[in-house]
Amino acid sequence: MTRLAIFLIWLLHWLPLPVLSLFGRFLGLLAWLIVWPRRRVAAKNLAMCFPELGSPARHRLARKHFQVLGRSMLERGLLWWASTERLQRIIRFEGEEHLRACVETNTPVILLAPHFVGLDMGGARIAMSFDCVSMYARQKRNPVLDRLLYRGRNRFGSQVLLSRQDGVRGIVKAMKSNRPLYYLPDLDYGRKNAVFVPFFGVSAATITGLSRLARLTGAKVLPCITKMLPCGQGYVQTIGEAWKDFPTEDVEADTRRMNAWIESVVRTMPEQYYWVHRRFKTRPVGEAKFY
Repeated sequence: MTRLAIFLIWLLHWLPLPVLSLFGRFLGLLAWLIVWPRRRVAAKNLAMCFPELGSPARHRLARKHFQVLGRSMLERGLLWWASTERLQRIIRFEGEEHLRACVETNTPVILLAPHFVGLDMGGARIAMSFDCVSMYARQKRNPVLDRLLYRGRNRFGSQVLLSRQDGVRGIVKAMKSNRPLYYLPDLDYGRKNAVFVPFFGVSAATITGLSRLARLTGAKVLPCITKMLPCGQGYVQTIGEAWKDFPTEDVEADTRRMNAWIESVVRTMPEQYYWVHRRFKTRPVGEAKFY
């Protein structure tokens, strides 16, 4: 099934982007109807994060999320097989000067990239211009998909890809060789190296790596957001100016700041955040499970 799915994605990647995007939206609606477990997770997350919205509004938001998620799945084929020239037309890069200024002065950089559906597109666009280091989760149960994902993320430039099992040492070593870190710290990774801080007013287990790595390496933190544009219009990758007064001596306060910033961006395009992840799976001791 995996090989058949990959073959279909390969065939579809030749289509014009507007047509490919429509196919992706249809795939997302199909997943909305069929993939009940993830639909329930998204509904629970949205109920926790947007209680001010009525149930019909959250229902529409969840359906939109599945549509853009379907688009991101099919359009990922472009990252695997499309030419560099085509991808550069599809993904607009804004704020590159903020990253280049750091790289040219040999200043360590952490690109804070939350889990929006355009995440991989943004990572690929940066990799076309800069050699970076990033982390990935191995697909141990599906070696065919694992090889394809690895190839796609290592297709441009000279990238260093580390698994979470490699630990911090490999990250620090790569950053010392003037590689920006494309960092994704906003999933629920359990209790280890995490603190409970608010996310949309809900206590969420959040790893403290952003603060600790910034302090350990002296890195500047640059916000990094990839927005999926309406069908056929591609993506825009935006890197902002370095955060000021970060990190501090208070790791928990730094982690709160990170979550607050991510929340503020999510509110600008709520359908594009990764709601099918069980973000609130890990609960404080004695608190009932959400899922």
